Amino acid sequence: MKIVFLDSGSLPTPLPRPEQATTWLERPSTTPDEVVAALEGADIAITNKVAIRAEHLNQLPQLKLICVAATGYDCIDVAACRDRGVVVSNVPAYSTRSVSEAVIGSIFALRRHQVSYLVASREWPTSAHFCVHKQPIKDIAGSVMGIVGKGSIGAATGRLAEALGMTVLYAEHAQATAVRDGYTPFEEVLAHADVLSLHCPLTPQTAKLMGRSQFLRMKRGALLINTARGGLIDEKALLDALNSGSLGGAALDVLDGEPPAADHPLLKTQHANLLITPHVAWASTSSIKSLCDVISSNIRNFATGKPQNVVS
Repeated sequence: MKIVFLDSGSLPTPLPRPEQATTWLERPSTTPDEVVAALEGADIAITNKVAIRAEHLNQLPQLKLICVAATGYDCIDVAACRDRGVVVSNVPAYSTRSVSEAVIGSIFALRRHQVSYLVASREWPTSAHFCVHKQPIKDIAGSVMGIVGKGSIGAATGRLAEALGMTVLYAEHAQATAVRDGYTPFEEVLAHADVLSLHCPLTPQTAKLMGRSQFLRMKRGALLINTARGGLIDEKALLDALNSGSLGGAALDVLDGEPPAADHPLLKTQHANLLITPHVAWASTSSIKSLCDVISSNIRNFATGKPQNVVS
């Protein structure tokens, strides 16, 4: 089989060459207009975030399997793949521990103002006292954690939050007319959460889920954490909420458009309680190993006629 990895550079360590590959091509990156040429004659494509759409599939009759090197597969036109008999497999839940721990780390950093106090340590030598006080430090125990999305990562985040003494509320869909057992109406979660963490997929229904009206409904000084997809947030509204003080802080591992432009407003702002990391919450060492193992397994199982983790 000819197997092509379209964006191998998105992994911090190399994916081992699949044993089924008679031809193995690793491309550190691939632009949209290079996709068809890169996959010419390929039986299997591996992609992390490089999109494969119907217009590409129309020119790739030999393609049989697309392995998404991630859990989310919004970069793939699944319906077009189904129509053409192309199997799509993903890697479910491989980064659950890594992402949920990243969320908890962000809560500590934001509620305890760790960035501000790192800066304040420069004043320490000239302090009249043994300490330097700046923003109030808030406990985590006793606060309310709102979670949007109760998949593996959202549920794992909730368990960790509960272990820290937080009250966890799982939000029902924003436009839902009924509330499922174990869920709380979306608007109530906004009103009560001290920390709101997003763990839902990006769909037409969830695009810009968090906008100006939602920020106004949140408790003043509440925190927002997004490790899911940047498009879930209206970024201008987020910046306005931070600047006005209605939102106490935010931790973003994703932005709407990646990589972002150098002049992206959120990257240029100097807000002390805005933490931005470059989409790495998923990338713990153990997660990467699990990701590579499952990709290899997906290819092996497909080659033996027993595909697994199939999404189309």
